[in-house]
Amino acid sequence: MRPPLPQTDPMSQSEELSAYATFDRSEWAALRFNTPLTLSEADLSALRGLNEPITPAEVADIYLPLTRLLNLHFTAARSLAQVKSGFLGRAPHRTPYIVALAGSVAVGKSTFARVLCALLARWPDHRRVELVTTDGFLHANRVLEERGLMRRKGFPESYDLPRMLRFLSAAKAAKVDLELPVYSHLIGDIVASEHQVVRHPDILLFEGLNVLLARGAAPMVVSDFFDFSIYLDADETDIRTWYVERFLSLQRTAFQQPASYFHHYRDLPPGDAREVADRLWREHHRANLRENILPTRMRADVVLRKRSDHSVGEVWLRET
Repeated sequence: MRPPLPQTDPMSQSEELSAYATFDRSEWAALRFNTPLTLSEADLSALRGLNEPITPAEVADIYLPLTRLLNLHFTAARSLAQVKSGFLGRAPHRTPYIVALAGSVAVGKSTFARVLCALLARWPDHRRVELVTTDGFLHANRVLEERGLMRRKGFPESYDLPRMLRFLSAAKAAKVDLELPVYSHLIGDIVASEHQVVRHPDILLFEGLNVLLARGAAPMVVSDFFDFSIYLDADETDIRTWYVERFLSLQRTAFQQPASYFHHYRDLPPGDAREVADRLWREHHRANLRENILPTRMRADVVLRKRSDHSVGEVWLRET
């Protein structure tokens, strides 16, 4: 069953779906045609995240048709750029093809992004593929504390939007060696001594919670720079379950490290830990999903609907 739209969304469910062609898993898998599976089980093991299973069947049925679609779009964009350069009488100017990936916390964006990048980089047309997450554009905790935003981390106002826009603008202008901040999920803060360097990729995958958000009458928004956008979707009850399960897994692993931002939760009894995770979900992540993330689903070119076992059961492809 497709989920209802949030109450704050002015577009009805039928209006949203009218813009998409919908495919069940088998229908979407058939669009793979002869696209080869270029990742081994060992590759997938290295790419999967905590509590986020990924199987060769999932890659074959869901990812490969998507990479084929993206390759077709990439090739068409390059051809159009050559036409424009010919019209202007100048040498072709190759800019990165930017793909956005949006969705809730705990929905599996990180694993999805890593697998998609690995597959795209195996196409001969676009060997250079890089992944950038919006975590690196979060304000440092010091700044969030000064502005009273620590409890709003992950909400739109917690990001350095001007810096994000400058990066995307520079990337689209084919600038090279762009330095970005690095966010550590272990310490829960920006690492001042580390940087990610983006070196003019063929495809740039830009992943984050709110990347498809349009901010009122702003003259420029992040999504202005995207060539293609994907929304990773699931029922809210499933996302909550995945979030709690991930919290409990992290309590047994990463939270045990003294440097962990959540080290103080390391010794909670299982029942108390589950209660804390559920409270964090209700008071923080659920609000962000309902207020800021889910309403942007209708802006995506492709929506991938996950089932309770993390596999994708339905795909929406925008037609209008």
